[in-house]
Amino acid sequence: MKLKKRIYILVLGCVLMNFQCEDSGNDDAMIISCGIEVVNDSVLYESAESSYFGVLDSNLEGDCLSVTISSSGCDASTWGLTLIDSETITESLPPQRELRLIFYNNEACLAVLEKEEIFDLVALQVEGANEVVLNIEGLPESILYTY
Repeated sequence: MKLKKRIYILVLGCVLMNFQCEDSGNDDAMIISCGIEVVNDSVLYESAESSYFGVLDSNLEGDCLSVTISSSGCDASTWGLTLIDSETITESLPPQRELRLIFYNNEACLAVLEKEEIFDLVALQVEGANEVVLNIEGLPESILYTY
């Protein structure tokens, strides 16, 4: 009798746990951000001051732009890198956006360090277009972002 009761409780527990997860049936609604959001601010684009840094590499994969930089410092974990959009879209085919990378570094060490940041470009998509040219100050070439 005890064995039947234990099995009953175990089965009941499994059934109840099965109802805990609800499938919305809409897997496409799940949006995963890939990194830091781009800041859309024309005033900040013009006025932001940046510490010195060098861009070592940039790579576009889907909606994600990874940028690897180098600078002097003690610990790259305290650095901040922001991608700022000028909020200006040129009337060309494809449309173009002007952006700046702003680097924050308050460290006073002589070691040269590297850091990679990843930016989510979704906010830069232009309505009515499926691609936009990103002109990022400090990068040797423009980036064609297709979405």
